Amino acid sequence: MSMAAGNEVSTTYYIQHHLQNLTFGKHPENGWSLAHSAEEASEMGFWAIHLDTMGWSIAMGLLFIFLFRKAGKMATTGVPGGLQNAVEMVFEFVEDMIKGAFKGHNPIIAPLALTLFVWILFMNTLKIIPVDYFPVLFSKLGVDYMKIVPTTDVNATLGLALGVFGLILYYSFKVKGVGGFAKELSLTPFNHWALIPFNLLLEIVALLVKPFSLAMRLFGNMFAGEVIFILIAMLPFWAIWLLDVPWAIFHILIVVLQAFIFTVLSVVYLSAAHEHH
Repeated sequence: MSMAAGNEVSTTYYIQHHLQNLTFGKHPENGWSLAHSAEEASEMGFWAIHLDTMGWSIAMGLLFIFLFRKAGKMATTGVPGGLQNAVEMVFEFVEDMIKGAFKGHNPIIAPLALTLFVWILFMNTLKIIPVDYFPVLFSKLGVDYMKIVPTTDVNATLGLALGVFGLILYYSFKVKGVGGFAKELSLTPFNHWALIPFNLLLEIVALLVKPFSLAMRLFGNMFAGEVIFILIAMLPFWAIWLLDVPWAIFHILIVVLQAFIFTVLSVVYLSAAHEHH
């Protein structure tokens, strides 16, 4: 094999290795086991779970609960500290977001928006950790694959989006009733019985696109950023320092922006579910 071909193979392997999840599932030949390659993970099909995605997303959820619970206890004990001030800023930010995007009245929306924003922000922020750090660390412990950013896995973003979609359907039926929701779908945007089939097609497609667009927007932006970090890590040492730090600083904006976009769109969609037409 030529040196160029060898470099190409090593480059391809490096990229594929960093983009492969730690997958556990039922393999047709090996039974329930960890996948040792992308091919084995694919062969597991539906009966597979990405352990790294689940583990890191749960860890970030627990971190969110711990920090905000700690800040809540500190709020009654004396002078506000840095953590309490940060939490209060987040509360005010989310409160302003809801005032501008949600037109109804529902005590669940504020806690939901706060949870979505902070949880996604924490998961996105894991991207700032150097791409080789945890894969190398876990490889020394015998774990072949480790992707630590849950939002670079479409299963995680789609799971979040489907949770929001379930709430959209729930409140659409609860607030408008079955008849009211059906009337909205069949007589919007054209209020004429002859155009009901066209309205239904248009509205149902628009409804189903909501969770898909939420999931793919977050996944696409975070996955693209991950790929760029991996490509930068393959450059010469001097080029890594020249490009990695500016890209990391810029990506901090993406990390916050994507958490904000997912949350505000979720609130807007839920606001529409509470409106009567």
